[in-house]
Amino acid sequence: MQDGKYEILCIDDDEDVRIILKTVLEANGYLVETAPSAEDGLRAYKKSTPDLVIVDLMMEEIDAGTSFVKDLKALGNKAPVYMLSSMGDNLSMTTDYSALGLAGVFQKPIENEKLLSIIKAKLG
Repeated sequence: MQDGKYEILCIDDDEDVRIILKTVLEANGYLVETAPSAEDGLRAYKKSTPDLVIVDLMMEEIDAGTSFVKDLKALGNKAPVYMLSSMGDNLSMTTDYSALGLAGVFQKPIENEKLLSIIKAKLG
C-alpha cells in the first residue's frame, strides 16, 4: 500500500490488456504497475512489493505465467495472485489453481465489474 492506496501489478504481453487493466483499476482508486513479460514483472514485483498481482498465463513462453508464480512463491510472496487466461473458466474447472499458489483465475476478456468486486473483496 502506498499513500493509502493498494498497489496492483498487472503482467501481460498484450499491451491492450495492460492498458485496460490500468485504466479500470486506476479509475477505481488503485495504484497500478504494469509489465509486458514475466521477467519484467519479477523486477517490478521486487521493486514495489504489490498488494495483489494479476499475471497472464501464456506470454512470451507457454508457461511464463506459471513460472512467474513459482518465482513469487520462492520469494515468499504473501500478495494474492490471480492468473489471467483465455481459458479461465475451463482452467478453473480442470486445474487446482490453489496448488499453484493462485487466489483465482480471471477469464479474458475481463468483465470489469467482476474484476473490481473480486479485488475489493480480497483487499478490503
